[in-house]
Amino acid sequence: MTFVLALSPILWLVVSLGFLKMQSFKACPLALLISFFVALLYYHMSGIDAVTAALEGMALACWPILLVIIAAIFTYNLTLYTKAMDIIKHMLMTVSKDRRVLALLIGWGFGAFMEGMAGFGTAIAIPASMLAAMGFHPVKAILLCLIANSVPTTYGSIGIPASTLANLTGLDPVQLSTYISLQLLPLNILCPFLMVIVVGNSVKALRGVFLLTLLCGLGLALPELLISAIAGPELAVMISSVVIMGLIVLYSKYRPSNDPTYHMEIHPTHVPVKGGLLACLPFILIFVFLLATSKFVPFINEPLSSVKTSVLIYSGAGGAPYTFVWLATPGVLIFLAAFISGYIQKASFSEMGFVLLQTIRGLRNTIITIIAVIATAKVMGYSGMTADIASTAVAVTGEQYPFIAPLIGSIGTFITGSGTSSNVLFGNLQTDAAAAIGANATWLAASNSAGTCVGKMISPQSIAIAVGAISLTGKDSEILKAILKVYVPYILILGAIVYFGQAAIS
Repeated sequence: MTFVLALSPILWLVVSLGFLKMQSFKACPLALLISFFVALLYYHMSGIDAVTAALEGMALACWPILLVIIAAIFTYNLTLYTKAMDIIKHMLMTVSKDRRVLALLIGWGFGAFMEGMAGFGTAIAIPASMLAAMGFHPVKAILLCLIANSVPTTYGSIGIPASTLANLTGLDPVQLSTYISLQLLPLNILCPFLMVIVVGNSVKALRGVFLLTLLCGLGLALPELLISAIAGPELAVMISSVVIMGLIVLYSKYRPSNDPTYHMEIHPTHVPVKGGLLACLPFILIFVFLLATSKFVPFINEPLSSVKTSVLIYSGAGGAPYTFVWLATPGVLIFLAAFISGYIQKASFSEMGFVLLQTIRGLRNTIITIIAVIATAKVMGYSGMTADIASTAVAVTGEQYPFIAPLIGSIGTFITGSGTSSNVLFGNLQTDAAAAIGANATWLAASNSAGTCVGKMISPQSIAIAVGAISLTGKDSEILKAILKVYVPYILILGAIVYFGQAAIS
């Protein structure tokens, strides 16, 4: 009975989102109400403690999570408004006429960049629409982008899913992101190979591009691990994606693929260097600002990080002050980059204000969802509901629990469509389970975030975004059936990595 009541908010989300097909901005506030009732009536949490727990969740949702999301999507929308994105698309198409190379460049490299910068479906919608417009079969274009978008998910929107997990669990973000990158490393290398095989419908498609494909996998896996271990999650995928695209451009220039089997008849418009740099300016400035204020540059990072305010929000036992970092936070820096680049690209401040207003309006349902989900997680955590779920899961699986830890994270993403939401729902569950079996808490929390990546490819929300981007109706079930063939081996591989890998890090 205790387990069912503790799980009731999550069960409601499974039923409402998975079966009743409710919109998340309607279902998630009801999950918060359910968590309130269970916390008050069964766990005997005081009303003021329940309210302040939810308020702490709201604070975390607004600063820094929603700040980053709004800033990132605003930057992307501004590139659409100024037509900079059209120029970037033309630039990418000039690299090669080999469909395998273009799939890697646009789906893997540019897709990872869009995930690292904006996230929230942009990394699926934009590359898929570009590939379809170039002549790729629409279903294949979607499958390629779902595969490509899987592993970068945890570092999307300037690392928000991973950094949120660190904030929520109190774990060191650098150690956490290092473990996430270690767990994902084999899949990071595997994904480009699978993409090329999908392009050619055969392993034979790797002939002539095997080395490039390997470089693409290593181009994500190694820089991501290095950056995570030094600076944390914020720049892990953004920098890696630049490395990937650089490798593809250089390789295609000096070792171009001329296999007529994969030749595409495309005629992109030539883009002058100055015009290309101007179009890329928002992303260049974001990259520079985030790098300059990161732990790579301590004499800038330390004084900016000291501008902060700590407030005790949760009134119950175990509460700790919540810290608002006002300057050294990605959202502020992204906004600064967006306004500067927009002004240089001849957009007036009134036009940029209009784009910002439209962005906020477009994200209003997302804003409600994220606030409700994080508030729910806080109430569940402080009341003891999460601990009870973890103890039951451990009682059933025992020492084998680490094998299913990534599966839990993937289910969270399948339900909510968001790696951030999955980490919020199950992050503390993983650390509680780790305590129960004597495992490394950071390793198991990392497995949840790694699992969200695999779950992203089968999320109905991801598929719907891709289908909508290229106006391909009625193919959702066909796409889900095809991508499940990738999901199953991926989640089994990840489970094995987590289970056997814990011995190496303990």
